[in-house]
Amino acid sequence: MKAIVYHSYGPPDVLKCEEIEKPSAGDNEVLIKVRAAAVNPVDLLFRGTSYMVRIMTGLRKPKDTRLGVDVAGQVEAVGRNVTQFKLGDAVFGTCKGAFAEYVCTSESALVVKPDNVTFEQAASVPIAAITALQGLRLGGLGDKGHIQPGQKVLINGASGGVGTFAVQIAKSFGAEVTGVCSTRNVEMVRSIGAKQVIDYTREDFTKSGQSYDQRYDLILDCVGNHSLLAHRRALNPNGVCVVAGAKGLWDFLTRALTAPVLSRSVSQKFVTFIAKINKDDLTIMRELMATGKVTPVIDRRYSLSEVPEAIRYLETRHARGKVVITLE
Repeated sequence: MKAIVYHSYGPPDVLKCEEIEKPSAGDNEVLIKVRAAAVNPVDLLFRGTSYMVRIMTGLRKPKDTRLGVDVAGQVEAVGRNVTQFKLGDAVFGTCKGAFAEYVCTSESALVVKPDNVTFEQAASVPIAAITALQGLRLGGLGDKGHIQPGQKVLINGASGGVGTFAVQIAKSFGAEVTGVCSTRNVEMVRSIGAKQVIDYTREDFTKSGQSYDQRYDLILDCVGNHSLLAHRRALNPNGVCVVAGAKGLWDFLTRALTAPVLSRSVSQKFVTFIAKINKDDLTIMRELMATGKVTPVIDRRYSLSEVPEAIRYLETRHARGKVVITLE
């Protein structure tokens, strides 16, 4: 079978489409014929530009030569202990090495794809949508840990992969959503459910909250282009800022260290997190899509051999929604 592999760190050119051995499902695994996969920022770690990352991925060369996490496809075979899926089922979830014609993954990492969602849309969900879902949940001020109807929520980076999901999920919870994006994305962000849209090229939302009616109960920052102190100006006195994105690994770690310190000294709460993919949250996203409350936004589609080009595009940080890899 064909798969994207790499044997050294470097630019996207180190990624090659090669013939490798087709995997076989273990006792608790499902073999999937891949129909689509999605590109995520985590896939950029193959470049190895940070030695902090290389401690985990291999100091001199990568330990794992495969890329891709988000996947959607059809069940090709199941292990003897698998009970939830059968041959031919359309599924989506996570795996290792999703940029390939076939992959194996745990039964617990998959859910059935809704009929009203394409394979490409389903593949775009796992990391981005669950990051949005868990980020909004962390910012929840109600008894159930979710944002409540009528609360004011601002999504910074509303046109990106996580942001487009966050806008729709927050709206499904009944929140009053404000999205922050560039000029070219204003109408798109409004079309997916934002009540108000701020064009960051014309207005800085962290400087406009001079009165409480311009402040927010929750800010979900998917970009990391403002300091925590700047976010504080846009929060209500008891508001929550959840940081789900940053300019780089060092920037994210800096925020992770300063957020709890700042939270102890002010009335507002600051949180950083990394999403943990799980079957329960995949099921929630499945239901939100099945009921039409969430529709994945796809910017560009690439073939398996075009994965390097897809990576280059994601690196520009200007993708509108998700970038997907389509396999025939």
